[in-house]
Amino acid sequence: MAPAITRAAEAGEGQLVAELRAGRSSAYAALMRRNNQRLYRLARGILGDDAEAEDAVQAGYVRAFTHIDSFKGEASIATWLARIVLNEAMTRQRRRRPTIDIEDLSEDLSETEPAALFGPREPSPEQALARREIGRAIERAVDALPAVFRSVFILRAIEQMTIEETALSLGIREETVKSRLHRANKLLRETLAQHFDAILDGAFPFLGPRCDRLVATVLERLNLPIPSAPVSDRRSPPHRPP
Repeated sequence: MAPAITRAAEAGEGQLVAELRAGRSSAYAALMRRNNQRLYRLARGILGDDAEAEDAVQAGYVRAFTHIDSFKGEASIATWLARIVLNEAMTRQRRRRPTIDIEDLSEDLSETEPAALFGPREPSPEQALARREIGRAIERAVDALPAVFRSVFILRAIEQMTIEETALSLGIREETVKSRLHRANKLLRETLAQHFDAILDGAFPFLGPRCDRLVATVLERLNLPIPSAPVSDRRSPPHRPP
C-alpha cells in the first residue's frame, strides 16, 4: 500500500475509533457490518456450528466494545476484533469437551445395538446437497476431459479396472494407460480447483437479516440506540455541523 493511502486509512480508522469511544451507535454498527462476515467465518471455522459461531461473534463484540479504551492501535481494529473473537471461539471449544463417566458409558454401550454404533449415519440435508453439488462438478470436469484421457480415467478410476485390463480394453500399452491417467488427474485437479475457488467466496455467508440481527443485538446489549438505516461500509465518520 502506498504511504499516502496508508496514512489516509490510519486517519480514517482513528476517526472511527474516536466515534466508538464517544459511544456513537452509528460507528459501532458500521464497524460490525464491515467485519461481520469475516469474524463469523473465523468463529465458524473453529466451532463448526452456525448458531454457536454467531454467539461467539456477538460475545466478542460486546467484550471488545466494553473495553474499547484498551485498543492501543498497535494493529488495525479489524485485527484486534479478530483476536478477541478467536479467543472467544477457542474458549467455547474448550468448554465443549465433556467429562465421561466410564461406568455410565459402558452401560449405554451394552444396551446399544451394534448397528446403531457402527452403521452409516444419514447425511444431513445440507451434506446431501453438498455431495450432489460436488458430484455434478466432478461429472462436468470428467466430461470436459479430452476423449483419450476421459476413457482411461473412467475405466481406471470409476470402473476400477486394472492397468492391464484398461490397456486391453482400449488397445493401448500399459505405459500409455499410466501416462494418460496421470494427465487426466492433473487436468481434473486444475478444473476442480478453479470451480471450488469460484464458490469458496460464497461459503459461510453472513449477510442480510442475520447481519442486521447481530448488529441490533450487540447495540441493545450495549444500551445504544439502533441506527435507523444500516451503514454498509464506513471509511470516515459523517460530517457533523458545528
